Amino acid sequence: MIPAKFDYLRPGSLDEAVHVLGNAGDDAKVIAGGQSLMPLLRLRLAQPELLVDVGGLDELRGVRDQGDSLLIGARTTLYQLVNDPMVAEHCGLLAQTAGVIADPAVRHRGTIGGALAHADPAGDLPAVALALEATFTVRGSSGDREIPAADFFVDYLTTSLQPEEILTGIRVPKLGGWGYHYEKFHRTAQSWATVGVAAVVRRSNGQVAEARVGLTNMGPVPMRATATEAAAAGADASREALRSAATHADEGTEPPGDLHGAPDYRRHLARVLTSRALAAASGV
Repeated sequence: MIPAKFDYLRPGSLDEAVHVLGNAGDDAKVIAGGQSLMPLLRLRLAQPELLVDVGGLDELRGVRDQGDSLLIGARTTLYQLVNDPMVAEHCGLLAQTAGVIADPAVRHRGTIGGALAHADPAGDLPAVALALEATFTVRGSSGDREIPAADFFVDYLTTSLQPEEILTGIRVPKLGGWGYHYEKFHRTAQSWATVGVAAVVRRSNGQVAEARVGLTNMGPVPMRATATEAAAAGADASREALRSAATHADEGTEPPGDLHGAPDYRRHLARVLTSRALAAASGV
């Protein structure tokens, strides 16, 4: 299909973009790489009157070391995440996950900010952001503010961003001493995950001192497998113990049912994939 008509503006600065969005309100959409928004426009599932293109704002691009964390500009592409040495050293889970999203053409255009602001629960990066306990930096007409990942995703394709706000960056704590792994199942290469699991594990004296598990496509928003996290904490870092903790992975979830899988099937996948992800993140 052909998108509905819209006006187009390419602001020269972040403040100009915020000003334009503030005047346009709900009638405007922000576009950068366009890999999430363009399909919605073509299907007319989104019909904004104005597109605000931030693709030329270099201040929203790149990875910065900020001591205990990395600040990743929202316009940083998935390809850059895969290949950035600081991401590989301090937050390998992001690099690993970005490398299994879609195909090289999409990864060269798609941005981390776009993937997160799109807030599709079937997307891989939102669950990773939850597991990493990332913080999102945004700018609006009232200035800058930070939103914890746990508060950012509020409903299907809906975030806590206000109409005049732009996601500017993602602050990710460094994973020093943590193991990590992203495990997902999809029916065909490059398709959305039927279910995905992001796991980070900190070991101590042969046990799991702490585990965090994010779930992809197990509800209207990305979710934490809190029951599994509680069961894994203090458990032996063994496949048997982690498999037992993973049996709780689907508790409190609301998996969808569609052509790719029924809810019960997704619950089963969540338990199996969580067991695998925890084992890999624990190095057992």
